Amino acid sequence: MTDATPSGSTPASPASPDYDDMTRDIADVPAVEVITTVAVHLLSAAAVNLGLDKPDSEHKDLDEARKLITALAGLVTASATEISSFHAAPLRDGLKSLQLAFREASLVQDEPGQGPGEKFTGPVYA
Repeated sequence: MTDATPSGSTPASPASPDYDDMTRDIADVPAVEVITTVAVHLLSAAAVNLGLDKPDSEHKDLDEARKLITALAGLVTASATEISSFHAAPLRDGLKSLQLAFREASLVQDEPGQGPGEKFTGPVYA
C-alpha cells in the first residue's frame, strides 16, 4: 500500500507556503533586486543563445539572442535611473558585451544602430 493523497486534495504541509506567505515574501524583496535578477537572467539566456556557454555550443540561436538582448536593453535603459549607477553600470557593460558578441557571431551585419537593443542604447561600437 502506498501513502498517497486522495485525488482532488492536496496535503497540508508546513513546507509548502500558502498564497499569503508567498505574496508577503515577494513584497519584501526590493525592486532593485527584482530588476537586477531579471536582467541577469536575460544576460545569461542571451549568452547561451549566442553560444558563449561553451565552444561549439548546440544552443546557438541568434534570433532568440536578438530578442533577449533587445528586452535586456529596454529593461536596463528604462530602469537605469531607478536602480542607480551602482547597479546599472555593470548591467550596461554586460549588455554592451552581448551586443558586440552578437555582431561578431552574425554572418550578416546589422547597420549601426540596427543591432539588437540599439534602438534603446544607440549604436554600439567595439
